[in-house]
Amino acid sequence: MNAFENWFCGTSFWHRVTERTILPWMLNGYSLGDSVLELGAGPGATTEELRKRAKRLTSLEYDHNFAAKLGARFSNTNANVLQGDAAALPFPDDSFSSVIAVLVLHHLKSPERQERAFAEIHRVLKPGGVFLAFEIKDGWLQRFGHIKSVFVPISPSSISDQLTSFGFSEVAVESKGSSFRVCALRSREN
Repeated sequence: MNAFENWFCGTSFWHRVTERTILPWMLNGYSLGDSVLELGAGPGATTEELRKRAKRLTSLEYDHNFAAKLGARFSNTNANVLQGDAAALPFPDDSFSSVIAVLVLHHLKSPERQERAFAEIHRVLKPGGVFLAFEIKDGWLQRFGHIKSVFVPISPSSISDQLTSFGFSEVAVESKGSSFRVCALRSREN
C-alpha cells in the first residue's frame, strides 16, 4: 500500500465506514461461524469490528510492521494476528468457518497470486464455510489512488467463474457504485 492508503485506512472515518457500512453489507445474509480468518488486516479497522462479532478471529497481515502493531494491540483478546501471505496460508485444511477480505484481493501482485489465494481460501475453509470479500472496481480514480501501490483489479463479472473453478458454490456478486461484495460457499461435500 502507498502512504495515502496507509494513512486513510487508519483514520476514524474509515473505521466508521467499515463498522457502519462495509461490514453490515458484507455480512448481510451470512453467518461468520465460530472461527474467522481475516486477510489483509492493515491498520486494523476490520479486525476491531470482526473481533466483536466472532468467537475466535485470526487476522493475517502481509506487512510485518502492521502485523506486529496489531498483534500487540489485540494481545489477550479473541483476536490472534499473524504475519503471512494470502496466497500461501499457514493453516491446516478445514480450519475456518469463514474468511473475510476487505480491499485485499486487488493488492495481490498478479492474477496468478489472486488465483492462488482463492485456492488457499477454499482449502482452509471448513465444508459449508463462507468466503466474503469487499472490493473496488477498476477505474481512473481507483488507479490514481493506487499510484506507487499494487493495483490488480478483479472484475465483478468474472470473479464468479473464477471462484467456481476453485470449488466454490452459490457465488453471489453484488455491486454498489464503484465497489462490490462477493459471497461464496465451500460445498459441504469434500
